[in-house]
Amino acid sequence: MNTPTKLCLVLGDQLTASLSSIRTLDPKHDWILMAEVAQEAKYVKHHKKKIAFIFSAMRHFAAELKSSGYQVRYRRIDDGDNKGGLFDEVLLATQELNVKHVVITKPGEYRLLAQFETWSSQLGTQVDLLDDDRFLATQTEFEQWAKGKKQLRMEFFYRVMRQKWNVLMENGKPIGGKWNYDQQNRKKLPKQLAIPEPDNFALDACTEEVIKEVEQRFAEHFGDLTPFHYAVTRTQALSVLTSFIDNRLALFGDYQDAMQQGQDWLFHSHISLYINVGLLTPLETIRAAEQAYYAGTAPLNAVEGFIRQVLGWREYVRGLYWFSMPGYEKRNGLQATRPLPDFFWTGKTKMNCLSECIRNTRENAYAHHIQRLMVLGNFALLAGLNPEEVQEWYLLVYIDAFEWVELPNVNGMILFADDGLLASKPYAASGAYINKMSNYCQHCHYKVNVKLGEDACPFNYLYWHFLIKHKDKFANNPRMAMIYRTLEKKTEEDVQAIKVHSHAFFEQLKRSGEELDKNAQATFTF
Repeated sequence: MNTPTKLCLVLGDQLTASLSSIRTLDPKHDWILMAEVAQEAKYVKHHKKKIAFIFSAMRHFAAELKSSGYQVRYRRIDDGDNKGGLFDEVLLATQELNVKHVVITKPGEYRLLAQFETWSSQLGTQVDLLDDDRFLATQTEFEQWAKGKKQLRMEFFYRVMRQKWNVLMENGKPIGGKWNYDQQNRKKLPKQLAIPEPDNFALDACTEEVIKEVEQRFAEHFGDLTPFHYAVTRTQALSVLTSFIDNRLALFGDYQDAMQQGQDWLFHSHISLYINVGLLTPLETIRAAEQAYYAGTAPLNAVEGFIRQVLGWREYVRGLYWFSMPGYEKRNGLQATRPLPDFFWTGKTKMNCLSECIRNTRENAYAHHIQRLMVLGNFALLAGLNPEEVQEWYLLVYIDAFEWVELPNVNGMILFADDGLLASKPYAASGAYINKMSNYCQHCHYKVNVKLGEDACPFNYLYWHFLIKHKDKFANNPRMAMIYRTLEKKTEEDVQAIKVHSHAFFEQLKRSGEELDKNAQATFTF
């Protein structure tokens, strides 16, 4: 056996052949370690489909590395001597392979980086932590941009990224004369519009084996494990990207905010999971969309809207995460303390929009960004749910969720728990918004056009209750001035009715984990 000089630990979200740590290796002498460990699968009880996706993608990537000439030490979850944690697996590998030098690309989560920074002394070896240059903005760049700013708005960071990477630019200015075409991207789905089917991949023997192991070892975890259709190799992931560019991108912009009963995929790309584990790189997805615009196969509002998600939002939340950690996960600016209702797990609620989005999440480990923000997140905000419980739920249920991307989205965008560091106002809405962007309300027990009473959509009175409760914090926010002027016009009787209905709703949540039923409604006096 060759005497190795380095051991490279590759994590489950680092499945990129050009990874900074892999680039340092001599395939003839150095080793790559990949390990499926219970510690990472269980630190929150990740969706079964998420675990299966990552384990299968890891095994396929390891096989590709071996075929490229690398020496790979792969530790499966079912290995009898699997140590269950990354440190113990690295320690065992360094001992058995006589390694004195470990190299790792920095992880995406603060908790792991904090662990890795102690490993050199614990292992008694050199441990190099390299920057993850798959991202398009370095942490230093973000810190320099953020320095001295009280509010960190994505839109302005996005413009810096467009200029840096020369994306949709012409003579130093944005193509079309505008940076952002979001106003054109808020259309409701027409009734007869044909919606493309999502990409489906047949299970190979490797993935079938993973699914059986996940069912046995993680049966108590949330979510449906089958049917499983996700890509698990780079070749398959590239196929999903091509399919999006060819079949869905042209209408992605118009309908990216739309929702429809029973339609889980619509015109979205379904590639965030592949970018986040490394099967695709952000830059190649951006260039593919940009080329579609230049080729005339997709309009500017669609291409810009998609690119803004990757080059703008994705890079921004990653920068904000590292800029704000540690401590960001503990922020609770609205002092929200209500426990997460049981129906977030069961989907058993008469509020159809919530039930539908939770069903989608349970079956697919997926829901698109408006479902996450303006249905599930909107409820979490209005109901004052405990941020740490909401954080954990979003982290474990979604297949593309890692803490660096989940935490700013939840604490900043959804819950306004960071006091406006990320968002200029809370993303609160009544039932009217959901009705505008979906047909969910047509299938609901409640009536979206009723504001109060036992038939009223709970979002309607919870929205006003939220504004009343937090008036001192938001009444002077320029972006909320109009809605507070509307609130001022409400009679004292209206205000009291809103409070009574909301209190009854919260009491019923407390008792049963579901929304109001007729027994609770009987407490109303009007």
